[in-house]
Amino acid sequence: MDKKNNDLSRREFLKRLGIGTFSAAALMGLEPITTIARELEDKPQIPTDGDNLMTYRVNRHSGDKVSLLGYGMMRLPQKDRKIDQDMVNQEVDYAIAHGVNYFDTAPVYHGGQSEVATGIALSRHPREKYFIATKMSNQNERLWDFDKAKEMYETSFKKLQVDYIDYYLLHSIGGGGVENLKGRFIDNGLLNFLLEERKAGRIRNLGFSYHGDVEAFDWLLDRDDEYKWDFVQIELNYLDWRHASTKGGWKHDADAEYLYNKLDKLGIQAVVMEPLLGGRLARVPEEIADQLKAERAEASPASWAFRWVGTLPNILVALSGMTTMEVLQENVQTFSPLDPCTDKEKEMLERIADQMAGFPVVPCTACSYCMPCPYGVDIPGNFSYYNNAVTEKLLPLPPKSSPDYAERLLKYQKGYEKTLKAEAWASKCMDCEECLPKCPQQIRIPNQLARLTELLPPES
Repeated sequence: MDKKNNDLSRREFLKRLGIGTFSAAALMGLEPITTIARELEDKPQIPTDGDNLMTYRVNRHSGDKVSLLGYGMMRLPQKDRKIDQDMVNQEVDYAIAHGVNYFDTAPVYHGGQSEVATGIALSRHPREKYFIATKMSNQNERLWDFDKAKEMYETSFKKLQVDYIDYYLLHSIGGGGVENLKGRFIDNGLLNFLLEERKAGRIRNLGFSYHGDVEAFDWLLDRDDEYKWDFVQIELNYLDWRHASTKGGWKHDADAEYLYNKLDKLGIQAVVMEPLLGGRLARVPEEIADQLKAERAEASPASWAFRWVGTLPNILVALSGMTTMEVLQENVQTFSPLDPCTDKEKEMLERIADQMAGFPVVPCTACSYCMPCPYGVDIPGNFSYYNNAVTEKLLPLPPKSSPDYAERLLKYQKGYEKTLKAEAWASKCMDCEECLPKCPQQIRIPNQLARLTELLPPES
């Protein structure tokens, strides 16, 4: 058979298997055997146990059958400004009953209480029913000390009530670049310790989460022969796919397309954070919502974003911070089973991403790493209100000479006063810059708050 006919036969073969356009490497003849085998292995699996229709992916290193929807424990339900443990238990019970088995937390979430709440909720279930992911959150320089970092690691086991951790991550590498990475994990011997813990079985899968300077991302992956990463967590959604580097982050920040493709080439599966971009892709502008409804009348904007992420074959799990039972139920439905995006739908979402990239929003994902502010400013709350105003086309304001300028400004200010308490206003920022090194998106927070302050009503 000649080359041309061979290529045509292989295209037809892939088409019949349902492998889409994200598998361009296979279609182009790059590593055809391993690429095709990997995609076949990663095709979503639907179990047959009762009503559970959750979509699963197989971890190629451990063989874990992981729910494509993962539960992010960073934004847990609260009551009287404390974690509502009863509600957490109810939501975890529902998630597990409907096939969700990946739960992601960290020592720094909820002021250190997320691991405790996660441990309480999950320990009520058989250990084989769930996978726990937590992190080495030693971003603070005082925790670069090996003994202090080791204490954080050991405390996670106690809080989570486990004797092994399924997925352990170097948390938020990239901030501060390679020099910061080496100080946190290399020079102090901490990464070597974690590698030994993996050998001993106390860590089943070792990876890292990435924000910021892509040189740090590349530095770790270029040493994969030495470290043998089991997975890597990246921010990925249909907007960040080709527009992440234009959002105002680090000068070396990279689009998600680059991050995903590098992992795919190395055979390392990706765990996805921010599939909704901090909720922004669940609250799209009206004209974009209309485009989505025209294709699928009953589908929510959030379900579109999740389906796009889940269509990528090298995704192991997509995390969602499901604060309410309603959100949890909707997301479970989206993934039970996942209906992959068609080529036509992917092209539409690409056009929508190009549209949205032009909106002048603050690239905040509401992770709250910047909090608490020593002066009481609700930093993510301010940015969320501003971004929603942009999404709803209340902002940017027209010229002051415009007849509706005063009306729109007043509407913005009235909504701001209802949404945020006066002590949490942007105007309370004292430009101390304590928040700057904490922000994974590297937003110039005081500058952005000063811009928001210009729109505020006079304080009484």
